Amino acid sequence: MKKLIIAFTIIMSFNCSYAQLFSREKVANLQTMDKKVLSWGYFLGFNSYDFKFEYEEDRADILVDATTGFQVGLTGDLRLNDYFNLRFEPGVYFTTRTLLYDQSYFAGQTFNPSDLLREVKSTYIHLPLLVKFSTKRINNFRPFIVGGVSTAINLASNENNPSDNSGGEFRMTSNNYFYEIGFGIDLYLLYFKFTPSIRGVFAINDEIVRDIDPNSPWTGNVTSMKTRGIFINFTFR
Repeated sequence: MKKLIIAFTIIMSFNCSYAQLFSREKVANLQTMDKKVLSWGYFLGFNSYDFKFEYEEDRADILVDATTGFQVGLTGDLRLNDYFNLRFEPGVYFTTRTLLYDQSYFAGQTFNPSDLLREVKSTYIHLPLLVKFSTKRINNFRPFIVGGVSTAINLASNENNPSDNSGGEFRMTSNNYFYEIGFGIDLYLLYFKFTPSIRGVFAINDEIVRDIDPNSPWTGNVTSMKTRGIFINFTFR
């Protein structure tokens, strides 16, 4: 996650420096693009998902080893006025997280080293509805902030799998809900608008599906498990 944020900060810093160096009046590209009531585009990007755990008892934390995933999707933009837009960005997001359990969770039980690890692969159909607030355009440069809510369907949740962690299957809920907030910059190029942006996403609902055994070492001490993550998107319109 830190590498993603650093990379995005470098890109944004370069864009801001470019805008400041060339802030004198110049030919404006795509002068009528922002006047369209409805417009479409697509995005590509990277993600880093994590989990936030809350526990029944104060014991060793379940550690999360996150990897960098990727996403692709479409962007629909509805102009409300000169500064506000309503955005719908359906996409497919791929990620993998590995949970690392402390041995204390298995106190008094026989366990294998593999029991301390659970690989959680997720494929989300992510459906956010966002409000975008943009500043006044400066030449071919326009910063914005964005926020809203979303729902996501986890196609790899294993929610209905009859086998639980005792059989090596970690289960999550299929339907999840989030709130999101972020910022970005619209860059008006000669033939299209290019938009790098970064968003934080935070789950509202508990996503863990508990094992049949209420004292399960994998789920028994978990009060809630909620996704949180960072999205870096590059949008083309």
